[in-house]
This record gives sequence, structure tokens and C-alpha cells, in this order.
Amino acid sequence: MSEREDLRRSDGQFGKLPVKGADQQKVPMGPGPFGRGPGGPMGTGMGGEKARNFRNSMMMLFRYLGAYKYSIIMMLILSVLSTLFMIIGPMLMGNVTTKLFEGVMAKVSHAQGAGMDFTYIGKIILLLACLYIISSIFTYLQGLLMSNVSIKVTYELRKEISEKISRLPLKYFDTRSYGDILSRITNDVDTISNTLNQGLSQIVTSVSTIIGIILMMAYISILMTLVSLLMLPISLGLVSFIIRKSQKLYKRQRDYLGRVNGHVEEMYSGHNVMRAFNGEERSIARFDELNEELYKVGWKSQFFSGLMMPVTMFVGNLGYVAICILGGYLVINRVIRVGDIQAFIQYVRSFNMPISQAANIASMMQSTAAAAERVFEFLAEEEETPEAETPIRPEKITGRVAFRDVSFGYSPDKIIINNFSADIKEGQKVAIVGPTGAGKTTMVKLLMRFYDVNSGAILLDGIDIREMARKELRSNFGMVLQDTWLFNGTIRENIRYGRNDATDEEVVNAAKIANVDHVIHYLPKGYDMELNEEAGNVSQGEKQLLTIARAMLADPKILILDEATSSVDTMTEILIQRAIERLMKGRTSFIIAHRLSTIRNADIILVMKDGAIVEQGGHNELLAAKGFYASMYNSQFEDASTA
Repeated sequence: MSEREDLRRSDGQFGKLPVKGADQQKVPMGPGPFGRGPGGPMGTGMGGEKARNFRNSMMMLFRYLGAYKYSIIMMLILSVLSTLFMIIGPMLMGNVTTKLFEGVMAKVSHAQGAGMDFTYIGKIILLLACLYIISSIFTYLQGLLMSNVSIKVTYELRKEISEKISRLPLKYFDTRSYGDILSRITNDVDTISNTLNQGLSQIVTSVSTIIGIILMMAYISILMTLVSLLMLPISLGLVSFIIRKSQKLYKRQRDYLGRVNGHVEEMYSGHNVMRAFNGEERSIARFDELNEELYKVGWKSQFFSGLMMPVTMFVGNLGYVAICILGGYLVINRVIRVGDIQAFIQYVRSFNMPISQAANIASMMQSTAAAAERVFEFLAEEEETPEAETPIRPEKITGRVAFRDVSFGYSPDKIIINNFSADIKEGQKVAIVGPTGAGKTTMVKLLMRFYDVNSGAILLDGIDIREMARKELRSNFGMVLQDTWLFNGTIRENIRYGRNDATDEEVVNAAKIANVDHVIHYLPKGYDMELNEEAGNVSQGEKQLLTIARAMLADPKILILDEATSSVDTMTEILIQRAIERLMKGRTSFIIAHRLSTIRNADIILVMKDGAIVEQGGHNELLAAKGFYASMYNSQFEDASTA
């Protein structure tokens, strides 16, 4: 096992952490303490989600970067060199300014032989051009190196997450929202990628720039350096005061924005019901109320954030005035040269940018640590029970299923199936009935090893299904569920999903058996018609017939059917019922039934109540027993007759 796999599978810092919500808030950019920095819509600072364990999250991320250490070292060297060449520029420009000033003054004083030293000035300008070109090349190369590392790490993380999804037990998805999982794969990995692409090089560039500029400023004049640095705490103090005031307002603004969006989405998705009950005026009044509050808090937050730039510029300009006055005094006393003032002012102006970048990176690193923590939490989740070391691979499955004293519960303290036993012969129809929430789908999940039994065993052709590889076990099952699933692709591709190596002729034949071939021919482009998102361009009945064709093409030995005719018209229901009858012929079938009239001819009926199997037997046998099944069956017919 590799070091990374060992870290992810251990019960260490990420193995048992609780999962946060799916929302990953982006950190907007706005004017920060020294220019543009992190914040709210106009910059409040301190935005974004924070990691619970910053150090361990970043250590895990750095271990991923360890595979690319030579590229990172080269990037750091190029970044430092690029910064160094840029820092030298203002000093050389100061020398040019000094030479020009001295030449002008010499002409004014009519000094003998005095004039402009254009040869020296030309050499300095040429040297500056070379330095800036080299610096730009180094900047490009270090950006290219870091982008390459970022892309590779992102690719590796997404690949591991994708592989992890296939190894996770179904209970993980039953207890997590899809939005949360999707957020980890997209938003969180993108956050890490952006930070790697920009943050690491910016950290080195900012730190080296700050150190280099301070050294160059001190080289020119220690006194002027102290004066300029004194402006920093003043600016920071004022900005911190504004941030504290505006941060609360931005939080309220986000809250009200969420309420407005929620109200609009709710009214849009349910606009038919809203109009049916004449709720337009109430909806508009509620929207106006929320919008008014959003306007008020938004105006206040924008007012405070708008103060950020003027305040920092005011303090910065005060610093420039102080530097110019002090610089002029030092030039008069021949402590420094005229060009040194120009160079010093350039350094002061350049000093603000790396500090702003450092503040931005500090916030970015918090968001990145939170994103990395969520990704590594996911990679450390408990996986499915390992496959048997030498799984049994039967040559042929007939479809005999046996339950031997099966007990199961989603949690150890709540067992919902107790010591259940049943023998299902090849080709028999088994109906699973019961009220909503009785646990009918639990049996299906156990059959397909989405969950393993707590005790007892489920046998397929006499083989404990835990001794078979999950992939091979599930290849013997076909499913037609009430909630149809079709992906964005052609009708032909959706049917062929049942067996990828099927020919076009086999696809058409499966569609004919499923009573959907004639429907497909009436659709635009027929089998090559593209199904849109959620297959919204075909009817519910057509979706069901397509899923039956898909199951028919797979030719499974065992079928799992969730009665799928409750939301279709009578004619379509007849087509679906006929297709299902053909599909079940010669196959062992498990039918999750809602309407008991459809399962009278089932060989075995399993009656479930409150998660437990309370009765089992044939239709007539259960009616004669006058138990729970009989009361359910009779109540359905009473309701039908009353209607």
C-alpha cells in the first residue's frame, strides 16, 4: 500500500471527521488594506470557509505535491530571480534620473565641458530592457511549471475521487446529499487547483518582493524607510475598523440574497400552483419586502466597502508627501541623490501590491485548507467490505435464491429484518408488498449486496453471494424501477447501456419485445434521437418502455421490478404490463408491488410491515389467513369501489 493510500485509509485526522455542508463560498475580490484583497462584494476581508484542522489539511496537500518537488523547486528559483530582476529596475531608473538632473544642472550653470552622458543613459536603458525581458520570461516559465503541477494534482485528485465513489458502500450515498458529493469533486478540487496555480508562486513572489523592496529602500535611506513603514499600522488600523463594520453587513446581505433567491426559485418552480390559488399578489409582496431589506443592507455594506480605497489612498498619499519632503531635505544636504527619491517612491508604490497579495493569499489558503479537508475526508471514508480473496465464479447461474436466517439493520441497534428464511426456485415470481416505508427496497439492496446482511446468508444457486465478486453478482440482475433513469445520449445508446457489445439489430429486437419500437419510429431521428437532460423530451411511459428494453437486452437471470405504471395512462400501462410479462418469462423475478391486484399470480408474496416480514405465502393462502395482507388487499378494493 502506498503512503497516500495508507494516509487515506487510516483512522487518522480525516477518517472520522463530520461532513460539512455542500456550499463552498467563493472569496470575492475587492479593495483590501493595500489595494485589492479578499472580501465581500466590494471586499470585507476574512471571507470564506475555514478548515477545522488547517495544519493537517495543508500537510496532506503538500504530500501530494511531493511527487513534483523538482518542478516546484525550479518554480521557486525562477520566481525569486524574476522578482530580483524587477526590483533592480527602479534603482537603475533612479541612476538615469540622477544623470539627467546632473546634466541639466550643469547646462544651467554653464559648467565647462558639462553635458548629457547619453552613452551611460543608453547602456542603463538597454540593461533595463534586458532585465525586464528576462524577468518576464522567468515569470512565464514559473507560471507554466506551476500550471503543469496544478493540472497533474487536480487530475490525480479527481481520478482518486472517481475511483473512490465506486468503492463506497451505498449507505454513504443514503446519508449524504448528491450536492455535497458533487461539490467535493468540482468546487473543492477547483479551489485547490486555483490555489496551486496562483497561490504558491504568489507566496514566493510576494515574500521575496517585500524583503527585496525593504532592503533596497533601506539601502537608499533608512530614515525614509522608517517613515514609509510607519504608514502601514495607520492604514491597517483604519482598514480593520472598516472591515469590522462591513463584515456584519455583508453577512446580512448574503442571508437576504439567499432568501430572495430561495423565494424566486420557489415561486418559479411552483408557479402553476401559485396562480391556481391566486397567490401572485402575496408572492410579489413578499419579494418586495425581501428585496427592500436586501437593498438597505446592500447600500450600507457598499458604503463601508467604498471607504476602503479612499482611506488607503489618503494614508498612502500622506506617506508620499512625507517621503518627498524628507527626500528633498536629504538631497539638499547631499545625503541622497535626486534619482534616489524617484526610485524610493517607485519602491513604495510597488510595496503595496505584494502586501495586498499576501493578504489575499492568507484568505485563499484558509479556503484551500477547507476544500482540501473536505476532499481528504471523502478519500478517507470507509469503503465497501473487501471482496473475497478468491471469489467464486460460477459458469452458469439459473436464478435460484435462498434466504437463510437473514437478519439486517441499517444500524446495529435497530434490526429491521429478523431471522428471515425463504427458498425461491428458478423462474418464480416473488412479490414484496407493504405500506410506504415498510422496507421493501431493503430486500433488493441485500440481494445486490448494496448492503451485507448482519447475520445469516443469501444464496444464489447455493453460493453465498458474499463469496462472489460484486461486479459478477450484479451482472446477473436486471432492474426496472419506478424512478426511470436515462442519460443524455441517443435512444440507441440508452438501450445499449444494458449490454455494451450489443449490435444494432439486437437493440432493435429488444425494443420490439418491449413494445417501444413502433414508438421510437415516430420520434424525430428514431433510434438516433438525442435525449435531453433528464430525458424531458419523451413521456414517462416511453421512458419506462426504454428501461424495459434496456433490461431485455441485458438478458439477466434475475429481475427486480418496481411497479412502474402508477403515473401513466391506461393504454401505456397495458403496453408496459405486456412488456414486463415478456421480460419476466423464464426469469426469477422480485416485484416491489404497490397495487396488490397486479401480483395475484405471484408464487411467493413477502408481506412487510415496519421493516419486518410479517407474512409470506401465496395470494389465496394469505387471504385465507385474514391477516395484514388480507386487510391491505380488501382496503384497496374498498377504496376502489368507493371511488
